[in-house]
Amino acid sequence: MLKIGMQSNGYKKLSSLLKKPSFTTAEATSRGVSSSQLHYYASKGYIEKLSRAVYRGNDLVRKEVPFEWEDLISTAESIPEGQICLISALALYDLTDEVPRQFWIAIPHKRYAPKRPKAKIVRMRDVATGSTKIKLGSAQVLIFDRERTIIDSFRFLSTEIAIKALKRYLSGKYGKPDFIKLRKYSLKLKTSIDKYVEAITT
Repeated sequence: MLKIGMQSNGYKKLSSLLKKPSFTTAEATSRGVSSSQLHYYASKGYIEKLSRAVYRGNDLVRKEVPFEWEDLISTAESIPEGQICLISALALYDLTDEVPRQFWIAIPHKRYAPKRPKAKIVRMRDVATGSTKIKLGSAQVLIFDRERTIIDSFRFLSTEIAIKALKRYLSGKYGKPDFIKLRKYSLKLKTSIDKYVEAITT
């Protein structure tokens, strides 16, 4: 169990960060751990490098995070103000049969889009509407709620994917539909889905 690395003072300084799904070089240096130390720990297998300047603990706490969402969580956590959206959110809510080949993450429109492996960054002017947190194992991640995700599906994805997601949402099998919230979001985001709701529910 990596005894030498676990005893080093530098590694001990990372203890709080190792409990997170991921952490950045900046977070480590703020705790007195240099980038060269991080490189050393990664080379020895004490931590894992996810992408440029982004790391995670190799065998601590990770067991508490659902395996199928581990990389998505790490990616979302590593992006400032990033929150899970669109295909990734639909998959988490079980509102699609699409297999996410990328990690769909929304960020504020004016924020720089960092590069992450397999990440699909979507800039949005409104990232507050429908923003919420869900718990996945030991991790809490930012994500748009189901209603915002449905509306965004009509804004950014194909009509086919959006309609299938709406049908699942309205079926009530995956949670009670909130028509008031759905209507509120559609007006705020200027995306009417009334004709689709009517066609499905009549």
